Amino acid sequence: MISQSNSSDGSIQTNTNETVVNSTNIADNDTKSAAEKQADVFGVTEIYPTKNGGREWFVNMSNPVNSSNFSITDDANLTKLPDDSWRINASHVRMVVNTSGSQEKWRDVEITGYIRLSDLDANQTGAVSNNTDADASSSSPDEDEPDDLVFISRSGQHSSAVPCEGTAYDGGLHTDGSVGWKKEIWHTGGYTDERSNMKIADSFLNKWIGWKTVVYNIAIDNNRTAVKLESYIDELNSNNWTKISDFIDSGGWYTKSNNTYFFSAGCGKARDQVILEGGPNIIFRTDNLLLDFRDLSVREIQPFKSGLTSVLDIEAL
Repeated sequence: MISQSNSSDGSIQTNTNETVVNSTNIADNDTKSAAEKQADVFGVTEIYPTKNGGREWFVNMSNPVNSSNFSITDDANLTKLPDDSWRINASHVRMVVNTSGSQEKWRDVEITGYIRLSDLDANQTGAVSNNTDADASSSSPDEDEPDDLVFISRSGQHSSAVPCEGTAYDGGLHTDGSVGWKKEIWHTGGYTDERSNMKIADSFLNKWIGWKTVVYNIAIDNNRTAVKLESYIDELNSNNWTKISDFIDSGGWYTKSNNTYFFSAGCGKARDQVILEGGPNIIFRTDNLLLDFRDLSVREIQPFKSGLTSVLDIEAL
């Protein structure tokens, strides 16, 4: 059973500037029962509605490599399982949902997937590391590489050739039963520590679970804009979702690298840069794990009540 009492900083997470909102008032949709909420094409409950005219992406479950705007590392190790889910047996997996042509970049999004994580099986399909994809994050002195699953948003190309494009909000789920958020301001010298981190289970290995991350801009005090980060879990694989984290990045969440190293990239960004702009890529990432997956999706969302544009408007009611 999920318990948020184990959080080191409370169930409503804030940054060091102590910006606090009541997340239960963010949207009418957030307080509806599962029966009242909309479902996506896979029948999975949506936390927030799709923005009017907004982008939606759904994995092609008949053959994921034929999904639109999609690329995947190690697709040679992609295998269909008897339950119609898919398996990738590789040490580093990056499944990238990109942006093409006149499409808008992914900004305010809800990212969803059902996954089953287990230890790599080197004998089954020849688990290999293929980290040559331009959108693949490589390990660095600033990036730990635990056994985990990460849904990455507001992301560009993660390559040392274009380091300033490598931004990200990383909603992570770790095999030891913990979850948390990291930020990347540039690749690879702009990683922060993990925030909103808490242990909610003994382990996430060898069972199907649903994982959602939600990222969107909000207006806060003094006409500033911040980023709201939320995560949800369906721990019983039953399409019943529980909010796990609720965190606001409004500044004060600094990179771990020192000033000399951080500013050497010449990106013109602050060490606690808030990533307000959308990015061309959404990335489903695993490291050091065998990944089974199904029903992946990305949707551009409308998080607020009709006619309201900020948390302050909502709290004034």
